[in-house]
Amino acid sequence: MKKNIAFRLSLATALFVAPTVLTANQAASSAANGTNITEEQVNDANIQLMRQDIRSERKQVVAANMPLTDTEATKFWPVYDRYVAETIKVNDVRLALLKEYAKSFDTVTDEQADSFIKRWLALDQDNTQLRLKYIPEFEKVISHKKAAMFFQIDRRISMMIELQLASQVPLVNP
Repeated sequence: MKKNIAFRLSLATALFVAPTVLTANQAASSAANGTNITEEQVNDANIQLMRQDIRSERKQVVAANMPLTDTEATKFWPVYDRYVAETIKVNDVRLALLKEYAKSFDTVTDEQADSFIKRWLALDQDNTQLRLKYIPEFEKVISHKKAAMFFQIDRRISMMIELQLASQVPLVNP
């Protein structure tokens, strides 16, 4: 299970690096073709594709590691899809915060630094609250042990993605 999760997420998190390379290539290509696509539009499109790929990989990792019967799977996946839909909303706010930070990380004021870290930690709390909200939802459709297993897998995946993301975010200049 560990090797399966690590392999799939290594592949998915490699996508965090791809947008930088793709941006340069697509921006050059659009300039050569005379289209007016901005670098920000290319970045946004790449990020959306990356997020879709990661969600797909994440679901595959869960499917490969959750021992669900056919009956359980029929009930589990709709709950999982609702959970992911709510997770996307939190991550949309996180992405907006990262984009805001990227514009000013090298000139951030003390007030901006305070605001950034507080909002980032509030999003961590939002993710925790979302998991707590969904524990009983998953326990309605699978056993408590399987629900615990799901949240262990989900948390491991999230931590790996967070680590990859954090390694790409420049530190505030003191």
